[in-house]
Amino acid sequence: MAVISSHVLDAVKGISAVGIRIELFRLYDSDPSQRLFETHSDSEGRISESVAVVGNPADAVYELVFHTGDYFPVTVISEESHQNVQSVVVRISMPDPDARYHIPVVLSPHSYTVWWSG
Repeated sequence: MAVISSHVLDAVKGISAVGIRIELFRLYDSDPSQRLFETHSDSEGRISESVAVVGNPADAVYELVFHTGDYFPVTVISEESHQNVQSVVVRISMPDPDARYHIPVVLSPHSYTVWWSG
């Protein structure tokens, strides 16, 4: 099984982003997407989920969704701030069905940074 992991960081406070809701979907050309998992970042802002990669892994496309709109209204210091980024959506492939795919994210109400870390 492949493993999807992430470390989500809050760029406003400089801490781990705890409790971010995260979903992984498998996308299909003609069928509705299939949700493979839904989880929340832990007390260190981390997730680690096993994923069964079936079929031809080279053709599969996945969408990892970080629901930041649920996070910042609670934690942003100024109530005058307006949050523009409601979610971070990362489309990935997982060509090796037994690999670990680590995707760190740094969040703020107005921007984000994401990368792949092998």
